[in-house]
Amino acid sequence: MLKAKIEKALNKQVELEASSSQFYLSMASWTESQGLTGTSTFLYHHSEEERGHMLKLVKFINERGGKPVIPALVKPPETFNSIKSVFESLLEHELNVTDSINNVVDLCLSEKDYTTHNFMQWYVSEQLEEEALARTILDKLKMIGNDKGGLYMFDRDLELMVQQMPNETQK
Repeated sequence: MLKAKIEKALNKQVELEASSSQFYLSMASWTESQGLTGTSTFLYHHSEEERGHMLKLVKFINERGGKPVIPALVKPPETFNSIKSVFESLLEHELNVTDSINNVVDLCLSEKDYTTHNFMQWYVSEQLEEEALARTILDKLKMIGNDKGGLYMFDRDLELMVQQMPNETQK
């Protein structure tokens, strides 16, 4: 049985993962409207991945006898200044998610809930990957600068990256 403090923290994480999915969905829609179909494919995929992270938490809370709270949708931004600002926002968001996950892990240790602590280690590893990917993408965008040909290749490469990504359920 989940302790009330742990259940509350996990439900806060459910809300954050749900809002992440919406945030990336908005980014995907905006990039698609800008003609960046590879980038939008990448971000649509990322949106689905975040929804999967939320579902994983919901199922865990249920398995532990808790009560998951399905959050209301929070309206994400509709427009972005540039492709670079999209990925700067993405990195900033992922850093916030990492902080939240670390807070849950810290609470698990202080409450001696080692089962939830063990479960949360998947999220710790996932965040390491998410941050590294966002930084790599930003580095590539810095290299490209204002080069339209470089942006075209970048967009195509992101679409190819999605095709090579393992299915989230296989992780």
